[in-house]
Amino acid sequence: MKNAVKRLFDIIFTLVLVVILSPVLLVTCILVKRKLGSPALFRQERPGRRGKIFIMYKFRSMTDARDESGELLPDSVRLTGFGKLLRKTSLDELPELFNILKGDMSFVGPRPLLVRYLDRYTPEQARRHEVKPGLTGWAQVNGRNAISWEEKFKLDVWYVDHWTLWLDLKILFLTFAKVFKSEGISADNHATMEEFWGTKGDQRNE
Repeated sequence: MKNAVKRLFDIIFTLVLVVILSPVLLVTCILVKRKLGSPALFRQERPGRRGKIFIMYKFRSMTDARDESGELLPDSVRLTGFGKLLRKTSLDELPELFNILKGDMSFVGPRPLLVRYLDRYTPEQARRHEVKPGLTGWAQVNGRNAISWEEKFKLDVWYVDHWTLWLDLKILFLTFAKVFKSEGISADNHATMEEFWGTKGDQRNE
C-alpha cells in the first residue's frame, strides 16, 4: 500500500511539473546544445531498486574536450561556467522527471550512483537499494556532495527505515530551499564528488 501511494504521488507530481516546466526544459535543451555540444542529454547506466540497472537521463553539464591523444580532459576542465550554472540550479537534473514517469526512479530516495560502486558497499550501505532511487533524498538535504560517502550512506539507510509520505514532502520542501541557496553542490577540490572506493575497515577493501 505504501509503495502504491508513493507511486501515485510520483506520477501526479511529475506530470504537473513536466507541464509547468516544459518551456524551461526546451530552452535548457537548446542552450546545452549550443554551449556544450550534442547530444544535449547525458545517458548513463545506474542501479535502481534491488540493484536493477536502468538508463538515467540528465542534461549534459560538461563538454567533450579531449587532449592530443584523444582522452577526455579532467572533469574540472570540461565543467564550464554554464555547466556549473546548470548544476547550481539543478537544471541538469530535470530530464530525470521522465525516469520517474517510467518507474525507474521516485521523486525522493537515495540518489542513483555509479554501477561500479555496487560491489564496494558494505551490506548495510547496500540497503540503500531497497527502495527506488530519487531525484532528491535525505542525504541531499543534509549535505549533498559536501559530506563524506559514509555519512551519505547512513542518511540513505535512515530514509529506507523511516520513510513516510510526510517525510517525502519535507524533503521536497527542503530541496527547493537548498537549490535556492546553492548549498553542497561540490565536495572540496572536486567538480562534484570524489570516487567512492569502499569504506575503510571493510575487509573486502583491504
